[in-house]
Amino acid sequence: MLLPLALLALGGLAAAVGPRLLARAEWPDREPVLALWVWQCVVAAVLLCCALAMVLSAAAAWEAVRGHVFAPAPSGVVEAYALQGYGPWAGAVAAVLAGGGAWTAAMLTHEVRTARAQRKRQRRELLVRSPRLPGEVEAGDRLVVLEGERPGAWWMPGTAPRLVITTAALRRLNRRQLDAVLAHERGHARARHDWLLYCSSALAKGFPQVPVFAGFRGEMHRLVELAADDVASRQFGRLTIALALIQLNGDRGVFGPCPTPHAELPRRVDRLLAATPRLTPARRLRLTAAAAFVPVVPLLVTLVPALGVLR
Repeated sequence: MLLPLALLALGGLAAAVGPRLLARAEWPDREPVLALWVWQCVVAAVLLCCALAMVLSAAAAWEAVRGHVFAPAPSGVVEAYALQGYGPWAGAVAAVLAGGGAWTAAMLTHEVRTARAQRKRQRRELLVRSPRLPGEVEAGDRLVVLEGERPGAWWMPGTAPRLVITTAALRRLNRRQLDAVLAHERGHARARHDWLLYCSSALAKGFPQVPVFAGFRGEMHRLVELAADDVASRQFGRLTIALALIQLNGDRGVFGPCPTPHAELPRRVDRLLAATPRLTPARRLRLTAAAAFVPVVPLLVTLVPALGVLR
């Protein structure tokens, strides 16, 4: 039973240390795409530790599972894992972890279905406010202009994605700022940020007592916006997208002294105007490789007994 416990302890260590190191680091705001990658690797390592502990515990508890898990393994590998010594708790541990996995899948399914239902409702409302012209066919990446007094622009993902902008936004933005806003929204679409938000929200709602999942959701919402800002700024400049954000949100009290639901916007504008240089390519490569190694550690720990037999 030592190996599943070691994996669970390793997962707990990754869940505790990873977010703290990221919170203390100075580079995530400079490299949001890299920060997204690191967060995903940390969460993947935590989930992988739980999954491997579940598989080993189930293999120890039930002969049928053991036959499937170790079917391709050479003789002597099963003995190296000493599954008979796991004791009566193996089945209970496997059942609890399997229940956690099923709950995670159920929460992700719920998030996706809820988002799809919301999109369908928004599309129906959009069709009422902006009906298609006679002969107009359903097309992807369609720009829809809505009559509205409040400036706004947003992306509606789906099989036929929509880029929606209000007439108030068109009146406030000049041509270059408008193109920057559209590039920002298309950056979300190309990177499939919606799926990152679904997964992080499912984990945070499914396991609200686990801080790493709550931190994962909060950082995903923040970092995807920074990443999309960078997509737009590389095409049109930091000043252009910063001014566009101010034009779109200036009358919402976002930049006043009192906190608002959009309190992250002033920090996004400050970041764009500061124009802090990116990390060097060598440092980005080191961080990427280090993050990629984090989910590999549970696999190596799990394979240690087998490698000892095969060497």
